[in-house]
Amino acid sequence: MSGYEIVSFLTDYGLSDGFVATCHGVLLGIAPSVRVIDISHVVPPQDIRTGARLLARVTPYLPRAIHVAVVDPGVGGKRRSIAVKTDRGVFVGPDNGLLSWAVEQAGGAIAAYELTNEKFFRHPVSRTFHGRDIYIPVAGHLVRGTALAEVGPEIPAASLTALPTPLETIEDDGLRAEIILTDHFGNLHLASRRERLEAFSLSIGQPVVVVTAAGEHRATYVEVFEEVPVGELAFYEDAVGQLTIAVSSGNAAQRLGVATGDVLRIRVVL
Repeated sequence: MSGYEIVSFLTDYGLSDGFVATCHGVLLGIAPSVRVIDISHVVPPQDIRTGARLLARVTPYLPRAIHVAVVDPGVGGKRRSIAVKTDRGVFVGPDNGLLSWAVEQAGGAIAAYELTNEKFFRHPVSRTFHGRDIYIPVAGHLVRGTALAEVGPEIPAASLTALPTPLETIEDDGLRAEIILTDHFGNLHLASRRERLEAFSLSIGQPVVVVTAAGEHRATYVEVFEEVPVGELAFYEDAVGQLTIAVSSGNAAQRLGVATGDVLRIRVVL
């Protein structure tokens, strides 16, 4: 046995077309006793950065596992298929940057391999469904005890595609930060962490100004949502330490007219 009993799974496949169930079936056909943790299958279509952020946010809380992630607009093209060994498990997916932030969060790549050994693929291999025919089958064989070195040649970790670091700058009266995740509630998770505010001595209950392309919006720095009236903007530290903007019982993304990848300025009101 490989020492891996769990496969985590993240995709942009959605839940209406049977793609996820198909992959589960292929995996169980190879490794019947494996446990599957579905991280998410509603990543916005082709949104590599959101998929990468979710993978990096969730996998630190999972046991060591084979982590399969597929958000792959270049499927069937020139991008490589890879498996990356880390201290937190093996990450399997396309070499398009999707795995990069999670691998970094896991302490970096110990070794990386290109998936070329077709012995471990499902046949025939579809040009457009590598999740079913390459990534999930490889994960199943790794669970069954296949040595990682058998999946294909080792490749330099430095050659792996990495997504750029999200934008974050500190200014005289606050910070400027990229929205790295817009969650199901419309909360806007920023690239900055709470420690970035220490220089401004920001205290609970203090106002800040959120500046978007459309204008300025007043928010309050809080610990919990009920510290602002329903419908008002809250600025707080989320469950993994990222600074976040929300609307109490509302949707901040809709209120501010922004989305993942946009850059906000947070001005501390002195």
